[in-house]
Amino acid sequence: MEKTVNPPHVVILGGGFGGLYAARALARHPVRITLVDRKNHHTFQPLLYQGAAAENIARDLRSEPRQNFRYRDRGNLATIGRAAAVADFGRMRISGLIAWRAWLTIHIFWLIGFRNRLLVFIQWTWAYITYQRGTRLITGDPELPGRAP
Repeated sequence: MEKTVNPPHVVILGGGFGGLYAARALARHPVRITLVDRKNHHTFQPLLYQGAAAENIARDLRSEPRQNFRYRDRGNLATIGRAAAVADFGRMRISGLIAWRAWLTIHIFWLIGFRNRLLVFIQWTWAYITYQRGTRLITGDPELPGRAP
């Protein structure tokens, strides 16, 4: 009689860049992967040209001339831990608490509407005070597939 071996089951909570990267990296290994996220889509911010195209479609409908799309690189921001982040604004690069505060401020600033800004600020403050964690990777086995013990 042949013994069947069930592959390890990996559950990834959070479908941000980290969650998608982990799922993609684990896809090469003999594991079952479940990705759980509140949203059923992934937002990739650098697709700003789609917004420009939408504006030109609206201009077409109003019989107005189209405008050329001009990309303005506003830099990169990424949180890397609790009260820690990195920021690259062209010539200026910052890290640590200052970059983390810049990340919070800039992300809240670009939200649409005061109500959204206030709700996100309250949710983030509560998550920070209560030590709620973001994306979690649960593998069930301390050894990752493909890693030598």
